[in-house]
Amino acid sequence: MLLTSRETRRWVIPKGWPIRGAKPHASAAREALEEAGLIGRTTIEAIGTYRYDKRMKNGLDTRCKVEVFPLEVTAQRKRWREQGQRKLRWFTLRDAAKAVQEPGLRKLLRRLDRLVPNETDSEA
Repeated sequence: MLLTSRETRRWVIPKGWPIRGAKPHASAAREALEEAGLIGRTTIEAIGTYRYDKRMKNGLDTRCKVEVFPLEVTAQRKRWREQGQRKLRWFTLRDAAKAVQEPGLRKLLRRLDRLVPNETDSEA
């Protein structure tokens, strides 16, 4: 699942600043809930990282490192904190890699697409 960023409207994954006192995987799950209303289980270990430049309110760019945690989605709330501020769309990994602009995230999604069997593979 990808969602659009609020400022640039680019396709991105749910992410945010670390939450003080929370473990990184718990912060990731909370961001998915706040940004997309997604509920589920995440792994404790990140499946990868990427870096990107974030434009801050003062106009300066800050280099950010994103740890990516997969979320096994079990439900989506009918209402959530940032609802209406973003578009959400479910993509295959291959299509998600084509949709994102950050090179590091695109590379990570392409690698996952090669590692994760798709539904047509299991039917053969």
